[in-house]
Amino acid sequence: MATLVPPNIIRTAYSELIVTDLAHARWFYVEMLGFVVTAEDSEALYLRGYEESVHHSLVLRLGDEAANACVSYRVWAPEDLDRAAAWYDALGCRVERRPAGATRGIGEAVRVQDPLGFTLEFFQATERQPRMIQRYDVQHGARIARIDHVNFCVDDVVRAHRLYADLGFRTSETIEGDDDHLFGAWMHRKPSVHDVAFAGGASPRVHHLAFVVPEMHHILSLCDHFGSLDQQHHLERGPGRHGVSNAFYLYLRDNDKHRTEVYTSDYFTGDPDQEVIRWSVHDMRRRDFWGAAVVPSWYAESTTVLDLDGKPVAAQVPDESASEATVGADGFR
Repeated sequence: MATLVPPNIIRTAYSELIVTDLAHARWFYVEMLGFVVTAEDSEALYLRGYEESVHHSLVLRLGDEAANACVSYRVWAPEDLDRAAAWYDALGCRVERRPAGATRGIGEAVRVQDPLGFTLEFFQATERQPRMIQRYDVQHGARIARIDHVNFCVDDVVRAHRLYADLGFRTSETIEGDDDHLFGAWMHRKPSVHDVAFAGGASPRVHHLAFVVPEMHHILSLCDHFGSLDQQHHLERGPGRHGVSNAFYLYLRDNDKHRTEVYTSDYFTGDPDQEVIRWSVHDMRRRDFWGAAVVPSWYAESTTVLDLDGKPVAAQVPDESASEATVGADGFR
């Protein structure tokens, strides 16, 4: 492994969700949240934010059961696809080469089922789309700007942190116990707080996908919009201020219980000597800086992950006697 070079990952690029009702998904993500539709057909929607010039940052694909089909990272150059394949092959993972167009708008790609059980994709080429950052005449909903990160539930945060550190991800913030035990980690490739976060829980599961919006008032307006339509049950948690990341946030659930975070006001992490912010597991401000309670579904529910064959991956549940079982997502259960 020491002789291999990891792929040069730029950032989290998109995720593919399986939804059971494409019409409802279109209402939730396009009409309400404000995603731009790049392309659609009877089987899928391809969505992006107003700042994005890639083909999509979210795919909603029709299926029988809700799940997360993959999380995709964009790499710097075509040769990074070979590096990704070699890297995961050396780890003993199943690796699949995908031709250009296997996912609409995406060039050649490599998909793997990583050691944590997640289906990951790596790609470089994409069909370019016009940025709509100043198309204020068509922007609506929360004014989704771009994808930011994915939050994974894992049964071993220490292992997950080590695997991603080996890939070149840097750590911005952690949640640690009295003995420096790692309960949560926020890691990045782009110069923001995170592209990926790890928290203890049934694994492998996707806790949420997060998208940046321009300003806090867009989040507040979104809450009003759901409330005015008597659809407030889609609002799971927030709005609030995270301790970890400092972000102003809102979490929503669609009818398939996929969890989406709309998110603004985190901070720059591009300096090479950026220090890791370490939160005590006993400091309740880490989960909500204002002290707001966290709803039980936050800890108990997350999205099933599919393997490379499109089959659900069985969850490994942490031992209830272990300390990890008392901590979920970003706080105590």
